[in-house]
Amino acid sequence: MLELRNLSKSYASGRPVLSNLSWTFKAGEFVSIMGDSGVGKSTLLNLIAGLDTPDIAANAAPGESPIIVDGVPMAGLDDDAATKLRRARMGFIFQAFHVLPHLTLLQNVALPLLLNGLPTARAAEMLDAVGLGGRGGDFPHQLSGGEMQRVAIARALVHRPALVLADEPTGNLDPDTAHSILTLLRREIKSTGACAIMVTHSHTAAEMTDKVLQLSKSCIQETTNVNPFKQ
Repeated sequence: MLELRNLSKSYASGRPVLSNLSWTFKAGEFVSIMGDSGVGKSTLLNLIAGLDTPDIAANAAPGESPIIVDGVPMAGLDDDAATKLRRARMGFIFQAFHVLPHLTLLQNVALPLLLNGLPTARAAEMLDAVGLGGRGGDFPHQLSGGEMQRVAIARALVHRPALVLADEPTGNLDPDTAHSILTLLRREIKSTGACAIMVTHSHTAAEMTDKVLQLSKSCIQETTNVNPFKQ
């Protein structure tokens, strides 16, 4: 579903953030990525999403791409094509929520459906699934941080994306709510055959994924994961 091929990223100063990372993420997998602060976990998600640009090797062949999403080389897409791919095939859960303050909760969750020309009835279903049923007419300023995170999660899943990218999705949630949200995320992934990549510092959250990867600046490697869901 997602391939990383010698993915590298450097700061403007030339100092490397990530160097020659390679990994294949499969459809239907729920994967967590852990690592030290500053190692580049959020940068990796932004690169995969096309929100940041990877380094392209000087000897790279024309059309060669370090990131391939659902068979599509990201490096070969112009801004419009990349936007359309993100809109249709990806769902994002950011640490900063990015919930739109001038829209109601229902309108926020329905936005990916509207942008993709899909029926909007599922928006209310997803609000209910994250424990905010009946509050579709409320606005973000009426919510706690944890509630806004739940809206962001509902919005990320509502259009059944093929790839879900989550940056610390349970960071603002109490343990019980975090568990229920991760259970929902896992259920959606398995029912749709999507791939989900979750950056987290929480070992408890990581234990609910199929696979735990440890990230360093030049390596991704699988670690032992003793969660009850692992096949």
